[in-house]
Amino acid sequence: MKYYIIAGEASGDLHGSNLIKELRRQDPQAEVRCWGGDLMAAAGGEVVKHYRDLAFMGFAEVVRNLPAILRNMKFCKEDVARYRPDVLVLVDYPGFNLRIAKWAKEEGLKVVYYISPTVWAWKEGRIKTIRRVVDKMLVILPFEEPFYAQRNYPVEYVGHPLVQVVNEFLVSHGGEAEPPKNLVALLPGSRKQEINTILPIMLETARACPQYQFVVAKAPGLDDDFYRPYLQPYSNVRTVNNETYALLAQASAALVASGTATLETALFGVPQVVCYKTSTITYEIARRLLKIQYISLVNLIMDKPVVTELIQHDLTVENVVRELRAIMEEGPRRQGMLHDYEALRHLLQQGGNASAKAARSIVRFLQPSAAPTA
Repeated sequence: MKYYIIAGEASGDLHGSNLIKELRRQDPQAEVRCWGGDLMAAAGGEVVKHYRDLAFMGFAEVVRNLPAILRNMKFCKEDVARYRPDVLVLVDYPGFNLRIAKWAKEEGLKVVYYISPTVWAWKEGRIKTIRRVVDKMLVILPFEEPFYAQRNYPVEYVGHPLVQVVNEFLVSHGGEAEPPKNLVALLPGSRKQEINTILPIMLETARACPQYQFVVAKAPGLDDDFYRPYLQPYSNVRTVNNETYALLAQASAALVASGTATLETALFGVPQVVCYKTSTITYEIARRLLKIQYISLVNLIMDKPVVTELIQHDLTVENVVRELRAIMEEGPRRQGMLHDYEALRHLLQQGGNASAKAARSIVRFLQPSAAPTA
């Protein structure tokens, strides 16, 4: 079978790469053409557009980059039409992917969506579009299946793919040297726009807390020249490239930009402070549109404030320093967070290996009578 997969962000590249591996196990004849990154390429996908050319964030940023987005969309449609896949698999990235889904449906292509748009947070009206243009929706958060069911659209919960990813890393790196104490991981995001805003506050926190060791996890796709001006004034801050998981496996605590990294940090059992700030116009628009109480995946899934979220005006050096010191201490804040992390892991791993389940579901969707390879 021929699969065309579109992922537009670093997290999509990770999940897309594991999906490709499982598709190739389930369907030994699988051919995969994709939009993604280095991980999807390493998994055997032919990458025709890298996500670093696609990751525009926020309302204002999208408007400024609209010509580039429209060019990408035109190229995508032409490339899919030439390839004529048996199925188009869309991974998250809804602003782009739902438009491609609409076009693909009109072209008579089968469309599977893996990792649902956050319609439970905002733009619930997208469900009407999803019903029309998506043949099969595979969701990764436990509350999404009942959410869609209440709106008369059946979806399939496959579990969260990060559980398996983190488990495999921990197993393969077990028995390593005792991690250093007082190590704080800094995860300022994967897009330039958010790093520009969040990283300086994290670095000033490092200056205010010389008793801790700080390490910045650089985003894949961004070179050293981008980070150098920020890091030069700080002699007590190190960096790592493509070693975020190794860093989390050693960290005592973390400062994390909102996003997939908050869940990864929790699955590694690292107490964290969630940090987020964006442009004023983007924040004001989002504040009026979002229908959720929390912004971090950890709190959303658990439906309670497991981790502290410092958002926009609350994201100050003083607040970050206070919260970081609280979770570095062996006290009730730290222990309560770790206890909730265990409950989170149990909830998410009930679905089993999400990537394998998603691949099996896609192959069965294309070949209902076929028995996929175990």
